[in-house]
Amino acid sequence: MTEISEQAAVRRLNDRLGFGPAPGEPALGFEETVRRLLGPAADAAAAAIAPPTGLAPPPRDKENKKADRQTRTAQERKLTVWWLDRMVAGRTASERLTWFWHGHFATSNQKVRNAAWMLAQNQTQRQHALGRFGDLATAMIVDSATIRWLDGQRNRKGSPNENLAREFLELFTLGIGHYAEKDVAEGARCLTGWVLGKDGKPATFRRQRFDSGTKTVLGRSGNFDAKGYAGLALARPESAPFVIGRLWFRLVSATPPDAATLARLQTAYGAERNVKSLLTAMVGEAAFRDPASALVKQPVEWAVGLLRALRLTPGKLEQQEQTKLLAGLRGMGQLSFRPPSVGGWPSGASWLTTSAGVTRLQLAQHLAGLSDLGAIKSADAAADLLGVDGWSARTKAALAQVKAPAQLVAIAACAPEYVVSG
Repeated sequence: MTEISEQAAVRRLNDRLGFGPAPGEPALGFEETVRRLLGPAADAAAAAIAPPTGLAPPPRDKENKKADRQTRTAQERKLTVWWLDRMVAGRTASERLTWFWHGHFATSNQKVRNAAWMLAQNQTQRQHALGRFGDLATAMIVDSATIRWLDGQRNRKGSPNENLAREFLELFTLGIGHYAEKDVAEGARCLTGWVLGKDGKPATFRRQRFDSGTKTVLGRSGNFDAKGYAGLALARPESAPFVIGRLWFRLVSATPPDAATLARLQTAYGAERNVKSLLTAMVGEAAFRDPASALVKQPVEWAVGLLRALRLTPGKLEQQEQTKLLAGLRGMGQLSFRPPSVGGWPSGASWLTTSAGVTRLQLAQHLAGLSDLGAIKSADAAADLLGVDGWSARTKAALAQVKAPAQLVAIAACAPEYVVSG
């Protein structure tokens, strides 16, 4: 099997485990880049960006619902810009994996309507992003935003709601076909007792609302609670291949790993379900360097990479410029804290529609216009700026016709060589 060059493999690493190369960072070899992205060092640059405050939902004002709506919108905007700032600043895989888990445990503030809960969920996903998947899954099943999103607050003893129990098995831990309807019904009983607080307070466990009877889930019987239910799902032999497959599909290739590769990855994942060890093994597989393992960047990944290259920090932009950035992401179909469904966002060619392409170019032109690009006067200079290894003859010919630096960079940022993580 042919392989991409070392330089292209490093670029792929930066795209898949980060949001593109960081401007001004010295060029490193493949192994050194792996150590930087997945090593023990904390992401100090991202951590220095303090989370927003004042996100508690306002007291309901029945007389002025419009004001309530405006407050919630402003809080969500503040949260969204803050996370974009962290993504742009990040130097390790932490933010990229937090983004992945946001899509895996997809939760939308459209229904949650509580920016403080969305922030708490985001911080939990970041805390466990590169740690043990079991810890993350167990935290997510009792997370306030998750409970609200999947109707867990309606689940009580004697009146179970199966939504959270079902999605936990189907989308989060096992996949379709690896559980029975009886497991979902019994699982809902395991998840009783968790109640969302009034006035936007986090979920708490109330024992009097918990079904303490014996439940039989996935072939095991006992007085299982939420943690027990999560443990039963994670212990199933189907769980590891499912989680590995989801990470592989988003970070390595749309072609599933073969049996031998999957076996090696399961060994790396191990009994502790260690995500960092798994990712280290994934990028060491031959498929990671396969030219066919190209992936289309999601809109947020594309935009964050472009912001990094242009040295733009969303939180430092004027209000009007922030509005255009968020409108561009929304127009391309992807805005953090707003996945379209519990299944998360689509992938691949779904992002290559004509309308998305038009919006992408408009946003690229807008962002390029905010940066000083006077020195970018050639296709090669644009490639260096964007971290692209080189252009096809067709792209290079098109770029040669463009003289204005900002327009040159905008068009280059919409070329296949940049839109696709090759």
